[in-house]
Amino acid sequence: MAHRDELIGFLDDLLDSASWDDYGPNGLQVWGRDEVELVATGVSAHRELFERAAAAGAGLVVCHHGLFWGAGPTTVGPQLRRRLEALFEADASLAAYHLPLDAHPEVGNNALICESLGLRRDRAFAEVRGRPIGFVGEAAEPLSLEELVARCADAFGREPLVLEGDGRPLSRVGIVSGGGGSNLVAAARAGLDALVTGEPEEPAMADARETGVALVAGGHYATETFGVRKLGEVLADHFGVGHEFIAIPNPV
Repeated sequence: MAHRDELIGFLDDLLDSASWDDYGPNGLQVWGRDEVELVATGVSAHRELFERAAAAGAGLVVCHHGLFWGAGPTTVGPQLRRRLEALFEADASLAAYHLPLDAHPEVGNNALICESLGLRRDRAFAEVRGRPIGFVGEAAEPLSLEELVARCADAFGREPLVLEGDGRPLSRVGIVSGGGGSNLVAAARAGLDALVTGEPEEPAMADARETGVALVAGGHYATETFGVRKLGEVLADHFGVGHEFIAIPNPV
């Protein structure tokens, strides 16, 4: 068992969350009970995650996409109310970490994707709000596109969307989880051979054909399970609390 504030303080420090200009607040978003025996982790803050966390007995839910975003709703309407009711009934707290969790070089989504794909993490890549959140992964030996796609399918648990480039061997791969498809041109400018991301944008097909850089999109959700699951494992190891990752697969 650990105190909620100890857990949140540890995560805030680990991710240096206060230093990030993000689309929503990082850290504690909803207060619940003081003492936590079980931490539940999941990708996005919605009612099913909260209900399943409550059924598991979680005192703290940690997610990647929190409840509050930019210029989102400033009133608690029916949908948000039902989400909050699930947390309140369980007396569970909610914390969320977005860009800091994408970018972290040890527990972040993109560093862990590099590791899962068997790529050596090299320089930072893909700037968002003034700071890079992705990495360039380097292959020990050049890969075919087919081999990279197979590794992505295994890592993400689903067949990715593939936009073929010019067929070159792939040595340097940009890794940007989630909605990083807009970085394809930046990948070409950086001399990369491919981009692995969650979801593409409409111009990506033409960009892949014209720049020769292949794009492999494994799904926004599927590419962002890595970091939050790792946070739960780190908390369990450091504080001796239980941890359960709650998978709620999303086709997007």
